Amino acid sequence: MKKKLLATVLMIGAFAAGYSINNIAVSRTTPDYRVAIVDIQRVVANSNEIKALKIEQEKQIQNMQLTINKARETISKEKDPAKIAALEEKYRNEINNQKLALDESYNKKLSAIDSKIKTAVVEKARSMNYNIVLPKNTVLFGGDDITDQVAAIIN
Repeated sequence: MKKKLLATVLMIGAFAAGYSINNIAVSRTTPDYRVAIVDIQRVVANSNEIKALKIEQEKQIQNMQLTINKARETISKEKDPAKIAALEEKYRNEINNQKLALDESYNKKLSAIDSKIKTAVVEKARSMNYNIVLPKNTVLFGGDDITDQVAAIIN
């Protein structure tokens, strides 16, 4: 009976010692990961492609406005209610088609730029041996800012 009790106490002691040594060893190691942060808003704001996309969109909006002005002018000259209704329908369809084309083109190009930015972030993070990249606006403290390096790739 004494032998069993002694064996049990020794096993518990060995387990406690091993657990304590393991905790000390783990607490003294440095983490295996590196964290980077990127200010995506700044990268997007400084992107030449985004600036060009905005200029292109403004031009297309101006073209739509010209179509609207032309429609108003044409409709205001017409006196026949049936012709007015036909012209309104014609111009409404034309303007809607222009708007749909504008939205589709804008979204497609914006998606391509977004994909390019994400790819640039991943490439730069991998080349600099970062394991995690977080948006800057969600991090309160820590992380290495790689915004400038990503912006250089984008432009």
